[in-house]
Amino acid sequence: MRSAMAFLSVLFVAGWMAPAALGQPATGPRAADTASPEAIVAALYDVISGPAGQARDWDRFRGLFAPGARLVPAAPRKDGAAPVALSPDDYAARANDAFLKAGFFEREVSRKADGFGTIEKPFARGINSIQLMQHGGRWWIVTVMWDQERPDNPIPAKYLEGRLP
Repeated sequence: MRSAMAFLSVLFVAGWMAPAALGQPATGPRAADTASPEAIVAALYDVISGPAGQARDWDRFRGLFAPGARLVPAAPRKDGAAPVALSPDDYAARANDAFLKAGFFEREVSRKADGFGTIEKPFARGINSIQLMQHGGRWWIVTVMWDQERPDNPIPAKYLEGRLP
């Protein structure tokens, strides 16, 4: 009876941990990608940016995110529905064909950051709100939420102060 309970306990723990383990790529990000808040944001933009026809390194992309991380396009939807939170896999599947067809470049023009202890929140032009966490000797992306600059939604001047070159 005891050995059956121990076996069931092991199965429970293995089953509980499996989704997080399966969500992480075998290759993961480059070590330099996760060394600092600046490095992980730069790696994020590097992975998603490129000309039409250039394949993205989605394994590197997935490796930047903590298990359970979400990407949220918060711009108003044409159908009026609430924004849908995407997993890194959902985002890669949704963006891949569009990026291959038309290209896409993300570049910060300015950044405001706030942090405490093991958390950091860069707020960058786009506008991207990114939540980061330091754990296990590296930085992880926990959430990326963004809205689009558009005629009825210009970037406020306070976010354009201290523009990056």
